[in-house]
Amino acid sequence: MTDTVDNIESAVAATEEALSTPRTIGVEAYLSEEYARAERDKLWAKVWQQVGRVEELAKVGDFLTYDILDDSIIVVRSAPDTLRAHYNVCSHRGRRLVDTAPYARETHGSCKQFVCGFHGWRYDLEGNNTFAAEQQDWPRGLTPDKTRLSEVRVDTWGGWIWITMDPDAESLRDYLEPAASLLDPFQLENMRYRWRRWLVFDCNWKVALEAFMETYHVPYTHPEFMNFGNFLGWSRAQGKHSNIGYDAPKGMEENQAKLRLGAGPDARMSTAELQNFTWENANTNTTRTLVDAANRLVAELPEGTPADQVLKHWLQSARNYDAERGVVWPTVDPQVVAAAGTAWQIFPNFQIGHALNNMLCYSARPFGYDPDKCIFEAAVYELFPAGQEPKTEWEYTAEDDPAWRTVLPQDFSNMAAVQRGMKTRGFSGPKPNPYRERSVVNLHHNLATYMGTGAPRDLS
Repeated sequence: MTDTVDNIESAVAATEEALSTPRTIGVEAYLSEEYARAERDKLWAKVWQQVGRVEELAKVGDFLTYDILDDSIIVVRSAPDTLRAHYNVCSHRGRRLVDTAPYARETHGSCKQFVCGFHGWRYDLEGNNTFAAEQQDWPRGLTPDKTRLSEVRVDTWGGWIWITMDPDAESLRDYLEPAASLLDPFQLENMRYRWRRWLVFDCNWKVALEAFMETYHVPYTHPEFMNFGNFLGWSRAQGKHSNIGYDAPKGMEENQAKLRLGAGPDARMSTAELQNFTWENANTNTTRTLVDAANRLVAELPEGTPADQVLKHWLQSARNYDAERGVVWPTVDPQVVAAAGTAWQIFPNFQIGHALNNMLCYSARPFGYDPDKCIFEAAVYELFPAGQEPKTEWEYTAEDDPAWRTVLPQDFSNMAAVQRGMKTRGFSGPKPNPYRERSVVNLHHNLATYMGTGAPRDLS
């Protein structure tokens, strides 16, 4: 794995040199309805998109739907070891086979066949047309290839289901590199939902995603976290993707990751304070086990224990306790933990905020062709004892709902304000920090490759 990390870091260095000069970004990608409409064919039809978790389709016949602009897709388990994806449209007159209720993120169910509600045409789980009413009225033309459901490519990685509407797209594995190689050791496929929520925001999907893809905002949007240490960090371009991590002193490279110490004269106390604050005010990026292990640090370690020893003891204590209850953390090389950082932005619209026993993921996509609106999703995952994971569903949760606690609403407050602000005549375009917000520049660099417009420009 060390060779892999070295190779990735060499490639990153070359990309970062190209993107390290100060850049500015035009506002067309955020505000233009013409741009939003062009995304349908130039972007969303070409990329791999995450649509759900493998465990959601556990039995043959289990299915879920995924909508992106005008396209709706059904993903179904057609056999014990096979997932298939089809466009959610009857081949007869174009009616959707599966409807999605208002304010539902998806339709999720189980069936033996799909039946069109208009004229009763039927399709098996592999997409073959098995019944067309009064088929004898067609003397010719209703051949199997003309009546079957159109297929969509589907694959899995990290426990997620991914689709692409591009039959010529590169393989999912190739598309995800180098994120896949650096995240594989974390065994993300073993995590399960703790909670998941979605809502419609008054901002472009890129504004929503960019609110979470850098740490530059932390001291100013979340000033209370600065009581627990320095939360500024780096951002690296990784081909189509990017990742972020915290700055850390030499010898504390692992503290670039999601599970990190609090700062101050006594790392035992500050780590417990940080964990308790995060648990109560965000309910993300930690677990009950990690909080309890942090609260034991003062009793288990003497005053003056060096910070790196506090970090190792805390994580090992939590790991041991989880193992006793049947939760086995992956063992990940510290060099990989440091290189992987805190979160990956998977192009174009998915963020994986990974850790050894939990993760926080965001995604954002258009809400119709209105550039001022988007669907935003947040989900927390955790390692649970086998069979003891909570039963969850996607919940539509308004942004002022108390379930979001106090931290995420601070991020939410920026989104619509940024969308409105970018329309002001006095704004000449975003100017991302070349070190801490390189992920934003890289997003638009890659968007321009697909869209043919909007490439970041030299700020000078």
